[in-house]
Amino acid sequence: QLVESGGGLVQPGKSLRLTCVASGFSVQFKSVGWFRQVPGQELRPVSCLSGGDDGRLTQITHDSVEGRFAISRDDAKKTVYLDMDYLQPRDTAIYYCAASVRPLRARCAQSTNYEFWGRGTQVTVSS
Repeated sequence: QLVESGGGLVQPGKSLRLTCVASGFSVQFKSVGWFRQVPGQELRPVSCLSGGDDGRLTQITHDSVEGRFAISRDDAKKTVYLDMDYLQPRDTAIYYCAASVRPLRARCAQSTNYEFWGRGTQVTVSS
């Protein structure tokens, strides 16, 4: 399973680090991503990482968080991070971690390509 943590209530301009830990899997994920959803709206990509056997790494970050959010992974710990700086009220959403055993490359920003999902963690940005 994938388990997210690190969400919470934060003031505008502050930072949070989301963590996604994979447990119970015997395979290595080639692609990981973070998505977010506001109730009543569609699921949207935030950032994703995808690597293949050729060693090339693809990273995609949505324009709305470019320069403020950063995705990273620690394969030894089976953990994916989302560092979020300069948070704004518009960043309020439920954040989901996703993983795939396939090297999705540029398709890592599409939620339908992932086989595994966490249950989400709420991030609320408000003064």
